[in-house]
Amino acid sequence: MFESAEIGHAIDKDTYDAELPALREALLEAQFELQQQPRFPVIVLINGIEGAGKGETVKLLNEWMDPRLIQVSTFDQQTDEELARPAAWRYWRQLPPKGRMGIFFGNWYSQMLQGRVHGHFKNAVLDQAIDSAENLERMLCDEGALIFKFWFHLSKKQMKARLKALQDDPLRSWRLSPLDWQQSQTYDKFVRYGERVLRRTSRDYAPWYVIEGFDEYYRSLTMGQILLEGLQTALKSKQRPQRHPHAGPLTVSLDNRSLLGSLDMSQRLDKDAYQEQLASEQARLAGLMRDKRMRRHALVTVFEGNDAAGKGGAIRRVAAALDPRQYRLVPIAAPTEEERAQPYLWRFWRHVPPRGKFTVFDRSWYGRVLVERVEGFCSQADWLRAYGEINDFEEQLTRAGVVLVKFWLSIDQDTQLQRFKEREQTPFKRFKITEEDWRNREKWPLYSDAVGDMVDRTSTEIAPWTLVEANDKRFARVKVLRTINDALEAAFERD
Repeated sequence: MFESAEIGHAIDKDTYDAELPALREALLEAQFELQQQPRFPVIVLINGIEGAGKGETVKLLNEWMDPRLIQVSTFDQQTDEELARPAAWRYWRQLPPKGRMGIFFGNWYSQMLQGRVHGHFKNAVLDQAIDSAENLERMLCDEGALIFKFWFHLSKKQMKARLKALQDDPLRSWRLSPLDWQQSQTYDKFVRYGERVLRRTSRDYAPWYVIEGFDEYYRSLTMGQILLEGLQTALKSKQRPQRHPHAGPLTVSLDNRSLLGSLDMSQRLDKDAYQEQLASEQARLAGLMRDKRMRRHALVTVFEGNDAAGKGGAIRRVAAALDPRQYRLVPIAAPTEEERAQPYLWRFWRHVPPRGKFTVFDRSWYGRVLVERVEGFCSQADWLRAYGEINDFEEQLTRAGVVLVKFWLSIDQDTQLQRFKEREQTPFKRFKITEEDWRNREKWPLYSDAVGDMVDRTSTEIAPWTLVEANDKRFARVKVLRTINDALEAAFERD
C-alpha cells in the first residue's frame, strides 16, 4: 500500500512558490464558507512514520488558514482522568463542533499501532481496536462529519538518510527524539501493522491518503490540495446522501400482544413492607458504594419511562442513600445549540463518570429511538442505525468497568390519566404537567411500539433493560434499588 509513497516525489521551490498563493486563498475561502454555514465538522487524523513531516505540515496548515477555527489535539500518555474512563472518552471530548476543524495527533490509530508494535497485545486485540475505530468513524460520518485520514510515509532508506543527516548537523540534531530512534528499530513492524490498519479501515466515507513525506514542498502542497478538494466537494453538497433503510417494523406482532402489555401491573407493596424494604435496599446501596471493590468500577443508571411514571421519585430514593459527593444527576432535555453542533452521543460521553463514581441519567441517549423517532425529529435512517451505535457505546462503557443499569418505568393509561389530574390539582406539582404531556398521550401506541423495538434491539447481556411495573410507586422504587444493588454485587463477584 506504500509503494507510490516510496518513489521519490519532489517539487522544486519555484513550483511550490507559484502554486501556494492560489491554494492558500482557496483554503481560506472554503474555511470561511464552512464557518458561515456550519453544516458539518472536519476531523483530520495525522499518522505515519516519525520524521515524515507530520508536525511541520500541520504547522504550515495553521499558517495558511485561520488558526482560530482549527483545534490541534495531541493524545500522548493517558492522564489519570482518562485512565479512569473508557478509552474513547478522551477523543469524544475533543471533537470539533460543526463549522470547525479538529486535527488529532496520537489518535486511536496511533494508540493501537504502538501497542501492537511493542507487543502489548496480539493481533486479536488489534483487530478489535480496528473494529472499534471503524464503528466510531462510521457514526461520526453518519452524523455529518467530514474525516480526512493522512499517513505520512518514508521508506526505510529515506528514514535512515534523514536520521544520519540530522545527527551529523549540530544545528539540527536537537530535532531528533527518542521516538525517532525507537521507530528506526521497529520500522518493519510498524509498516507491516500500519498496512493492516489502513487496509481494514480505508472506507468510502473515511479513506486513507498516503503522502510521501521526504520532500517538504511536495507533502505540504499535496495535503493542502486534498483538504481543499474534499472541503469544496462537501460544501457543494447541500444535503447529506440519503440511504434506503428497511422500512418494515422491527417488532411484528400478529396477535396484538406487546412487551409492555405483558407486564403484571397489579404488583403492590403495602406501606409497612415498603418502608422496611426501602430502608434495607438503601443501606445495601450505601455499603456497596463504599466497598473498596467499587474503585474498579463506575456506576451509570438510565431512567426512561412513560410521563408521570415516577422516575423522579425513584431517583430521589436512590440518591437518599448516598453522599451527594458520590453521584451526579444529569437531566436530559432538548439539546442546546452547543450539543446540536456535535454528534448526538457527545453530550452523554462528556458525563461518563470516573471509577468509584455514580452518574444518574434522567432520560438518556435513548431519546434518539424514542422521542426523536416518534416526533419525527430525526430521519428513519438515523434512528434505525442508532440501535447499533448505542449497543457499541454501551459495550465500550461496560468493557471499561462501568456497571450500566437501565430502567423503563411503565404505567398503564388509566394510571397516567389519574396522575395527570392529580398534578393539575396540586399546587406544587402543577409545573410537572404540560400541554406536551397531554399531547404525548395521543401517541401512546407509537411510543409503545418504539419501546418494544428499543428493548428488543438494545437489551443485551452486558446492558439489559429492567422493565419496572410502576403503577404502584412503592413497588417501583424498591425494585429499582434492588436491581442496582444486584448489578453491583454481580460485578464485584465477576472481579
